[in-house]
Amino acid sequence: MYVFRSMLAAVCAALMILVPPCVASPAAAATGIPDERALADFFDAAMADGLAAGHVPGAVVSVVGGGKTLFSKGYGLADVENRRPFDPDTSMVRIASITKLFTWTAVMQQVQQGKLDLKADVNRYLTAVRIPATYPRPITLQDLMDHTAGFEDRTIGVGARSKDDVPPLADYLAGNMPARVRPPGEVSAYSNYGAALAGYIVSRVSGQPYDEYVRDHILDPLAMRHSTAAEPVPAPLAADLARSYDYEGGAYRRKPFVFDNLAPDGSISATASDMAHFMIAHLRNGRFGDRRILDEPTARLMHRRSFAADPRVDGYAHGFKEQTLNGHRVIMHDGGWEGFQSALLLVPDADLGLFVSMNGLGGADAFTDMIPAFFDRFLPGKRAVPEGGASVTPVEGFYKLTRSAESSIEKVVALTGATRLRVEGGKLIFRGSTWSPLGPGLYQQDGGTQRLALVTGGSGAAYVATDGPAYQHVSWWDTPPVNVVIVLLFAVTALTAVLGLPVAAVVRRAKRRPVPRVWRAGRVLTGLAAAAGLVFVVLFTLVLTGDTSILYGVPANVQVLLVLPLLVLALTVAGIATTVKAWPHAGVLARVHQVVVLAGLVALLWFCRHWNLLGWHL
Repeated sequence: MYVFRSMLAAVCAALMILVPPCVASPAAAATGIPDERALADFFDAAMADGLAAGHVPGAVVSVVGGGKTLFSKGYGLADVENRRPFDPDTSMVRIASITKLFTWTAVMQQVQQGKLDLKADVNRYLTAVRIPATYPRPITLQDLMDHTAGFEDRTIGVGARSKDDVPPLADYLAGNMPARVRPPGEVSAYSNYGAALAGYIVSRVSGQPYDEYVRDHILDPLAMRHSTAAEPVPAPLAADLARSYDYEGGAYRRKPFVFDNLAPDGSISATASDMAHFMIAHLRNGRFGDRRILDEPTARLMHRRSFAADPRVDGYAHGFKEQTLNGHRVIMHDGGWEGFQSALLLVPDADLGLFVSMNGLGGADAFTDMIPAFFDRFLPGKRAVPEGGASVTPVEGFYKLTRSAESSIEKVVALTGATRLRVEGGKLIFRGSTWSPLGPGLYQQDGGTQRLALVTGGSGAAYVATDGPAYQHVSWWDTPPVNVVIVLLFAVTALTAVLGLPVAAVVRRAKRRPVPRVWRAGRVLTGLAAAAGLVFVVLFTLVLTGDTSILYGVPANVQVLLVLPLLVLALTVAGIATTVKAWPHAGVLARVHQVVVLAGLVALLWFCRHWNLLGWHL
């Protein structure tokens, strides 16, 4: 579910559900291609524990190796209301951002045909949509695949309630272009927009709509007959679509079907058995049976690393995310949409692939234990210690995810999600973990296998690049402590106005001390501004900690709430003007108090302006 407090860093997929530590088990019993019985024993036990613990109705899994499906099985219910069990051959799950692997495969097909150049400016292939020349170097298709285009993140309005609410892809891309906030190629920042733009480019050069292209050039050649990139799911398949759920108050609550305005980033619905065919094709370097979706050189190129902020940490391989698990290089992708949580992992050195999907929001927690346990059981090993690297001095302070917003009200997520980096005894304290030095500018997570590298971008920005997401150092005025102090100072000064002015009025009446009307007007205007500001701070805090969905756009209640800062601005300006006019008629203490209250209001207005909360960023 999209919630305002996280702005959904784009549909669950922004989260790396496979990032938690995975420690190799010295007692791991198997290597090579596992047999069906061992896989069944593992998943029967893991699903029983994971589904119950996460309150997930059901799941489906498929494992491939040696060019064939080794295991596929459904667990629990695909449809709670109708008691329909999960079936790996027929139950379709919404694979969300794993769709991007189909989009990147489509891009590579067009590269293979000579219609696309990974190093060319994407504007070469665009007309209705044009990328502005914010930086000297243009954005390339390679940047889109590596999530290094430098786009800010946007989540508001990425979903639609019905097909009629979904605009043509070109219109949506042109009308909702995120700002370019860093030079391309500098650091990764996961971008749904970038993937959708790549899918649109494939449509442009192929002459086919995205869903038809995927059907004709990927799904059909791979005999994925129970899968589709179309929304809604075509009528012949609709009855087999699994439902997804949230668990609240001891009961399952069905999530509605959500249309994706950026279809190439997440529109595909597929069965686990069909996803097995896709995994086999990639493990076989583009071949499935006697059919090919990529020739061998192109497939090998696609699986090759194409970007890493530091070569000693995991990066991207032409759209695949890299992960090192138990010393094995894994190319993978995860995805979440509605309540579905899914992951696809390919282990080229073991010729093994895994797809698993769960239809509840608790599925992400289940993955945390299941994926590492799978590798401990079937792919034990240890990660090698890298050599080389440049020494980079840690920059202490607060860091935000590079995947963050700058130009919309979503910017405030960077404030609420900022994390501090500290240096203690040569070790780093970051993201709730301690990281020990492993090499120049490289650190190892204590008690885990994740790694962290310190990176200085060409623009001079300081980054922390992990095996998962990357983080960017922020200026002091963007840090949580500074902004908390600003809001608290406003609140204290505002309370003195809201509570103190009535008391002062009573005292003046009792002493029969006259106050010039113009000064009284200035005090009243300032008091009203303070009251409106306090109401905004309280209500906005409730919004940030509540379940306000922004999936379909900014809700009406939030739009109304964001009018309050504009009211505060108007009342503050009027209060300042009136105060200046009445200044000679006031006493010293009254003047001091008025200046303090107005200073608090100006501080609040700076906060609202800086974090795009003044209403005009809707």
